[in-house]
Amino acid sequence: MEGSAWLIVRGAAGFLLGILAFLWPGITIAVLVGLFAAFAIIDGVMNLFLGLSHTPGQGRPWALGAQGVLGIAAGVLTFIWPGMTALLLILFIGAWAVVTGVFEVAAAVRLRRVIHGEWLLALSGILSILFGFVMFAFPAAGALAIAWMLGAYTAAAGIVLIALGIRLRTAGDRVAHA
Repeated sequence: MEGSAWLIVRGAAGFLLGILAFLWPGITIAVLVGLFAAFAIIDGVMNLFLGLSHTPGQGRPWALGAQGVLGIAAGVLTFIWPGMTALLLILFIGAWAVVTGVFEVAAAVRLRRVIHGEWLLALSGILSILFGFVMFAFPAAGALAIAWMLGAYTAAAGIVLIALGIRLRTAGDRVAHA
């Protein structure tokens, strides 16, 4: 299969995954949590292995071993309590939004005498703070929003890749006929 056909297949897969994320946001979040759990366990096993390995001149890097144990524990706990992991992710995103918003408002206040339009930075900060509080107040809506944003991104990226694949195929046909 030629490169343009692969782009079209890749785009179609992205578009399909995007639609599925919109149709089944709960499953989308569950899959993301499951992927995190699998990654944490695999990463933890690798770090534990490296931490227990003896390297000439360096001995056993205990920090990697500790990181490995923590990674394995995080992955196992995620598999045991996937709902808690999803909730913590939502709350972490909410906290990040609030902190980012506070810093943006503070920067706008400090810059008000230096630049014009600092109110836009303050507005951005206020919107971030509001978003964070909404995530805290309605974590289920936050999870739904994440699933829908992922769905919108993958569907849009899929459409772009399909268009690129078609364009490359058309350009290839023109070059072949020339």
